[in-house]
Amino acid sequence: MGMSAGPSQGIKNEINVTPLVDVVLVLLIIFMVITPMLQRGKSVTLPKATNIEKKKDSGEQDPLILSVTPDKKMYLENDELDAAGLENAIRSELEETPGRRILLKGDASLNVADVRKTMEIARKAKAKSIALGVEELKE
Repeated sequence: MGMSAGPSQGIKNEINVTPLVDVVLVLLIIFMVITPMLQRGKSVTLPKATNIEKKKDSGEQDPLILSVTPDKKMYLENDELDAAGLENAIRSELEETPGRRILLKGDASLNVADVRKTMEIARKAKAKSIALGVEELKE
């Protein structure tokens, strides 16, 4: 019965899973922190539609995000504004970059009159193009 000192079998062909799990968990945490920051505008439940126009990649800049929440508050990007403030903010943004599109994200629980009111405010601010944000209905 002899004892051997040191490895007698040579190199192990097993994967050490612990560092792999550590790296995956760190990546998961990073994505969980960054993902909410990628969303522009306020979070709303968009209405669902089947026939939607696909975004054309024509190299134009990102649209202004105009959001209307279920409690009928209006936001330009993440700033809450009243009707007069919204009109002034849109007008000043459009003076800096004329022809910029506006993406209107209205919550699905709103009625058409609430969204229409916001559209008219944008039209008074000289907005030329307003797109409605919808979620594609998967069939």
